[in-house]
Amino acid sequence: MPEASTATFEKDNFNAEKYVKNLVQDCVGGPELQQTKQKIQALSETVSSTLKKHVYENYMQFIETAKEISHLESEMYQLSHILIEQRNLLTTLRDESLLDDQKNIIEEQSLDPNVNEEQQNRKAIQLIKESLVGYKGNLDDKVFIHEGGLLELDSNDYRPICRIHLFLFNEVLVLAKVRNEKKLEFQTEYETKKIAVINIKDLDGVNKNAINVITSDGARMFQCVNSAAKQEWIDKFDLACKFHQLKKPKKAPAPQPPTTLKFDAPQKSTDSELLALSPTASEMGRVIVDNLPPDWLVTAPEEIQAEIAQRHFEDCLALLQRCEAHLAQDSSCHGAGDIGEKLTTLKGSLASVLMHELSNSQSRSLQAALRSSRRPLKLLVEMGKSREACGILLRVCTSAIRTSQRQARRNNLAVSELFFCDVALVASEFLRAFSAKASCTSALIVWCNMELQYFAAQLIKHYLTKDTQLEMVAKVVEGVREPCLKLREIGLDLSYHMEGSLRSTLSQLLDEARYRLVDSIGRTEDPWQPYNLQTKTGLRTVLKEFDLLGIDFRAYVTGDTWINLTQATVNFCRHLLQTTESCAYLAKYDSLQRDAELLIRELFLSQHSVKPPNSLNADMNFVAKNKTYMAEVLLPVAMGRFERISGKKPDLLVELHAQLRVTVPPKPKPRSVYQTDVL
Repeated sequence: MPEASTATFEKDNFNAEKYVKNLVQDCVGGPELQQTKQKIQALSETVSSTLKKHVYENYMQFIETAKEISHLESEMYQLSHILIEQRNLLTTLRDESLLDDQKNIIEEQSLDPNVNEEQQNRKAIQLIKESLVGYKGNLDDKVFIHEGGLLELDSNDYRPICRIHLFLFNEVLVLAKVRNEKKLEFQTEYETKKIAVINIKDLDGVNKNAINVITSDGARMFQCVNSAAKQEWIDKFDLACKFHQLKKPKKAPAPQPPTTLKFDAPQKSTDSELLALSPTASEMGRVIVDNLPPDWLVTAPEEIQAEIAQRHFEDCLALLQRCEAHLAQDSSCHGAGDIGEKLTTLKGSLASVLMHELSNSQSRSLQAALRSSRRPLKLLVEMGKSREACGILLRVCTSAIRTSQRQARRNNLAVSELFFCDVALVASEFLRAFSAKASCTSALIVWCNMELQYFAAQLIKHYLTKDTQLEMVAKVVEGVREPCLKLREIGLDLSYHMEGSLRSTLSQLLDEARYRLVDSIGRTEDPWQPYNLQTKTGLRTVLKEFDLLGIDFRAYVTGDTWINLTQATVNFCRHLLQTTESCAYLAKYDSLQRDAELLIRELFLSQHSVKPPNSLNADMNFVAKNKTYMAEVLLPVAMGRFERISGKKPDLLVELHAQLRVTVPPKPKPRSVYQTDVL
């Protein structure tokens, strides 16, 4: 008797069947076989225990490896941080060298100091016009203040974008791009009364000597060559603002105190001192004091600029709303018009920055994009920018959904369920953000319809192509229908639009499948003999298979391995029920029910009309038995299966069943009868 050991089972040429045969031959009687079985069972338990032990050891090693990877990741992060600092340092050195190379236009050309300021201003404007390429504006009536080369930075990661040369006048700010040949190409210009300058705090290794210029197009960040140049630019921008304020006409002459009163120096007056003056002076003083705006309102524009630069949007909006509420209550205070204009400009700049933040909230996953968009979305809704905000949000969602769909198709995932889950997520987030803005709901409906049409086009392109098997078509359609119906839970019903988008394609696929399936009937020769399954196991397998389909062949079983129907009839039963199931899923769409029933009807009639050839001496009783089985057993089962899946009564099949029941069965072939005379 061969000994049972793990070494025997570990051989490369081990054959289990051969081993068992040798075991049976060498063992004498049942007891030896039982002992060998117990030994093998003991070996199995040992191997199982050893395997569990190895799995546990591998798991512990995996945990240790994960820890090492975590430490390595931390070290890599530190190394990456060091490299980023080095890169920023080198970038700063390079940028400073680039800025040092830029020369001012006016400094390169010597101006005659003996002429007056007006002539010098005209000469400077003439030099600027000659140096600018592509500028068609009017600078003749402007006052030149300052110029210089700066480096424009990206407001997100502070990386340099390009070299910019700025020309500051009392009314406009002209921006020119520095080309490689050191030529100045006009880029754009802004009115100085509609811009604001924010001093950005220096950050080590990120940005230094930078200012943020808030314009009508949004915030633009520029880097100066050093701190002195930065401070000079800030002072020059303040000077430009003063030019604008001096130019503005006063609304009404301010009340003047009596000429007999003299104020040698500005000093604070107490209430008692005001009362000691003449009644007229006291009254005028009170008017002046009462008309002065509060200190927090005067400094509010600067604080708002700082809040925008530091991305403190909530505090910025709260301060803006507080200022607007105060000006609405007291619009007659001194300088209210100037403060209101500044606040309007800053509010527009805040809206531009928030829309930029919202449009940049796109990421690989839709959930992350929606999370990052909540903050700017909430603030834009509070500012009354709901229409613009919902448009940007839906564009971001479109990009995220289509990216996830492409990845799902590449990874062979369920694209339909993913799409409708994403649509539900967008709709829920949209309704939460714009719950108080009913006018925005129409934008969501239009967006859902557009995305549904695009999704249906991609579904047809990749999964519902010509010659697609009917079973696969039904699987795709059912995979679309179920998640689409779940959208009704949030009040969004897209089923009708989905059906309309797929109706034409599915109808064509049903027609092609009908021609293909009907044409395949009768292609193989049928001996018109009972079906022999060869073995009892084969017979049991067939019976179990058809039990699941709703057909019981046990009444037709004869002998040990025979079914008293032809093999073609048995195979057609399987084929028809599978086709009926696929058609029933498609018939859930009302527009496809007739096409689906027509396919089943023609397929059934094609098989039912098959006859044995004249050259084959077939038993007509057996032929009639097959046709009767198809009409009285198979067709009702198919009808019930269709109605159970689709939820609709198959009228064409009911009509066919009624017609077949009144059909007279063919007469059996007459047989010869032998008679004998009995004496």
